[in-house]
Amino acid sequence: MKRKINILLLILITTTSAWSQSSMIKINADESNIHWLAKKVTGEHEGVIKLVEGSFEMDDDQINGGSFTVDMTSIICTDLSGEYKGKLEGHLKSDDFFGVEKFPRASMLITKSEKKMENHYAMEGALTIKGITHPINFEMHVEGNTAATKLVVDRSKYDVRFRSASFFENLGDKMIYDDFELAVNLKF
Repeated sequence: MKRKINILLLILITTTSAWSQSSMIKINADESNIHWLAKKVTGEHEGVIKLVEGSFEMDDDQINGGSFTVDMTSIICTDLSGEYKGKLEGHLKSDDFFGVEKFPRASMLITKSEKKMENHYAMEGALTIKGITHPINFEMHVEGNTAATKLVVDRSKYDVRFRSASFFENLGDKMIYDDFELAVNLKF
């Protein structure tokens, strides 16, 4: 009987120890930033968009998961000013692009993470834009209290159709490329 109790205590201590090593690291949304870059045949535009909240699930120094929410209504263009800036931002928020009235948030869930080398991870996740979710793979560099990554997103997968060659023919120099880039810098 004493042996059974000792085994149960050992299992309890081991299990409790494993649970205590797992933690949630909250992202500081105010100090983090997301920079976007979209290209078209005749040029490009860039800007920023705000992170609402985010967190990493950690086991010791290993990222095991995470979740992030972005405020799509906060999208702004930084390479234009005045009337053209306002027009582009309004157009990006319209149903032609991200339909922010109906879909004010985008999100990403990290579903798998593998540490490739010191401070460097290969990530798998699920990205949701306009209520449509697709898998996404990316690499992330983590050092100290910062994490950085660059995501390449194919907008046509999320029903963002305006001047996309995936949906329309003969666009010529009016075409906007489907891929856009997100440079993400997180502070925690």
